[in-house]
Amino acid sequence: MGKATGFLEYERALPKKEAAENRKQHYQEFVQSYSDTQLNEQAARCMNCGIPFCHSGCPLGNVIPEFNDAVYDGRWEDAYNILVSTNNFPEFTGRICPAPCESACVLGINKSPVSIEEIEKHIIEIAFKKKYVKPNKSFLKTGKRVAVVGSGPAGLAAAAQLNKAGHDVVVYERDDKVGGLLRYGIPDFKLDKSIIDRRVDVMKESGIEFRTNSEVGKNVPASELQEYDAVVLSGGSTIPRDLSIPGRHLKGVHYAMEFLKQQNKRVGQSAIEVEEITATGKNVLVIGGGDTGSDCVGTSNRHGAKSITQFELMPQPPALRSAAMPWPTYPMLLKTTTSHDEGCQRHWSISTKEFLGDDQGNLRAALVVDLEWETDELGRPTKFKEVEGSQRELPCELVTLAMGFLYPQQEGLLEQLKVSLDPRGNVLANEGEYKTSSEKIFAAGDMRRGQSLVVWAISEGRECARQVDKFLMGYSNLESKEAVYEYA
Repeated sequence: MGKATGFLEYERALPKKEAAENRKQHYQEFVQSYSDTQLNEQAARCMNCGIPFCHSGCPLGNVIPEFNDAVYDGRWEDAYNILVSTNNFPEFTGRICPAPCESACVLGINKSPVSIEEIEKHIIEIAFKKKYVKPNKSFLKTGKRVAVVGSGPAGLAAAAQLNKAGHDVVVYERDDKVGGLLRYGIPDFKLDKSIIDRRVDVMKESGIEFRTNSEVGKNVPASELQEYDAVVLSGGSTIPRDLSIPGRHLKGVHYAMEFLKQQNKRVGQSAIEVEEITATGKNVLVIGGGDTGSDCVGTSNRHGAKSITQFELMPQPPALRSAAMPWPTYPMLLKTTTSHDEGCQRHWSISTKEFLGDDQGNLRAALVVDLEWETDELGRPTKFKEVEGSQRELPCELVTLAMGFLYPQQEGLLEQLKVSLDPRGNVLANEGEYKTSSEKIFAAGDMRRGQSLVVWAISEGRECARQVDKFLMGYSNLESKEAVYEYA
């Protein structure tokens, strides 16, 4: 470990952020960097536990105590090599991961956990500055060709690993630019798109081919995939959960991703081919209490909304772990994001009954009601009833529905490939195998497991690539999480 007494001497500290009033005026990232001294101290807090639960907390199995030790000693190339042995894109996870590794940190039992996510981001940014990040040009080519459909985090991870194994990889993306949800779902103020472009440039130099504006099953026939020796489906979970209540048809009620994608296209100077959605001067209602809802709040603040209210059906989460959320499980705690800090009214245990419109079909208000929840012996909510007399109108001219996603788009690609689906509507492919019901076709990420985290998508892309490599070659030298655990 870097310093035996570090966890006793130093408290958890996060980098400073630009003031809320200033950052609301732009769409750039606003989190500053640690100083050299701060980074050294934060790395010193890692205790190098005998059983580092952070490994199991991280879906990628990141070897966290080892890279913290290297950071403390200033061994930047070692820190980088340790980090990328399990994670292809720490510049993404270091910015937008909810850090389940920190929830499993042993220090978090009685103190604030190690700031693993920020240290991870600093390692990769230092690695780029020091030019440790280089294209992966395999001198041993297998002669096998693999198609990856979807360029989100799962598809990019699969492509990077398959290229590393010596296969020729072609990535199909239906949008005009590479990145999937990273590009057109995560706001620029959380993930600047130059970070994606920088990584894609490295992947192109590595020999990976990207074909944008190519929707397989639509303007690219699915039959084209037969030309490849294997196919990876990584299109994500793209069908949003709807709110089927009276007034859903009114002008001003939109899915969150319609709203967020448009803003990312504006910032990226891409064409918007549908009617523009803006929050400027409007009372905005965000329905859904997760990260997507938070992103709608931050974007609405930058548009100059008149007011912003965020609803959540469930009761307000606790600030600290309860008996239902024992360490080292990932706890469902109250999360206040930087977007909330910029201005937002938040309400829990509330349900939307109806959207109300004017004579021209424009949204003017939402009819809402408070809920009263019953809980079990561990305090977990089980069922609710409406609070009598609490029904009321809330003025709003824009609603964004941020209630999650159901399953991948099935018309087009999946229908034409005739792959089997599970009961939830996702592509059926067992974890650990990733093989679908169709010959030589594999699936990874949200398209297979359902809506999840970016870090899970990268993990699935890596593990799927290993199975594809074994399918093509009979064996694989690509890293697996199990091997990393044994090494660590």
